Amino acid sequence: MSDRTVPLDEVRAFETATRDLVGLALRSVEQIDLSLPQFRLLQVLVEQGPSSAIQCAVALGVVGSTVTRLADRLHASGHLERRADPSNRSMVELQVTPAGRKVVRTVTEHRRRELRAALAHLDPAARAACSAALRALHDTLDTGDRPRQIPI
Repeated sequence: MSDRTVPLDEVRAFETATRDLVGLALRSVEQIDLSLPQFRLLQVLVEQGPSSAIQCAVALGVVGSTVTRLADRLHASGHLERRADPSNRSMVELQVTPAGRKVVRTVTEHRRRELRAALAHLDPAARAACSAALRALHDTLDTGDRPRQIPI
């Protein structure tokens, strides 16, 4: 199917939804003293477990130096630890601290509360259709041919 066969109003609806969801993500981190990119790094580490900067960079879709700068700030704030990788002492492993886990939990709970409140206003059938469409869109965008890209 050509991208020209998708009506512009449908594309615009997804663009609007994207802006709305990014706004929700930004509001959810306003309550903490971290940037959205810093939060995303913590979230990746909670999901993946202890990881190298390179592994985090791949997951975030950024270069390694970006992860290093984010990790520097998160280490200074007590949200992240650095340690020698047990399997390769020349590599540094990043790991979330209990304070970092608490931040991820707090932000995630805030996002879910805000989403639940908004979704409660939708008709259940519309909500189910929207959920199905978002899962299908995710499957289309996440081809599996490349590492999972997490926008920051």
